[in-house]
Amino acid sequence: MPKIKTRKGALKRFKRTGGGKLIRNRASASHIMTKKSSKRKRNLRKSTPLAKTDMKKVARLLPYH
Repeated sequence: MPKIKTRKGALKRFKRTGGGKLIRNRASASHIMTKKSSKRKRNLRKSTPLAKTDMKKVARLLPYH
């Protein structure tokens, strides 16, 4: 049986934690930053766990990661 290819777009956007969970970066942190408060911008820098509803879909895109 052939190997499954990794979706490279997903590989760049998601990382696995030591416990096997997936983490993602927050949206809305790339432009129009002047109107956002410092607190909001600081929180946008942090990564966050992926929702359980999306975990199965994204895990399928990253078969060996």
